[in-house]
Amino acid sequence: MNSILQNKKECFRCHNNENLELHHIFFGNANRKLSERDGLKVYLCTKHHRGDYGVHGKYGKDLNLYLKQIAQKRWQEYYNKTKEDFIARYGKNYL
Repeated sequence: MNSILQNKKECFRCHNNENLELHHIFFGNANRKLSERDGLKVYLCTKHHRGDYGVHGKYGKDLNLYLKQIAQKRWQEYYNKTKEDFIARYGKNYL
């Protein structure tokens, strides 16, 4: 999987290991490719990926933002980059 956020195959949110789906934290065509290259992806169970409170669900805004914040912090640390570098790559600051 090559994630810089996770090294176990389990839901990043609840640690369940059933019905897992790979989630690119920054999605949309261009950002999904960047997330893939940069290792900004995690496993989520169906509930936390596509359920009502999942990142793609109608009430998933908080979880989506939480993952983006964690991903930005980790990306900056892992690649020894600044907030400005992150904004240049992903177009927005989430911290």
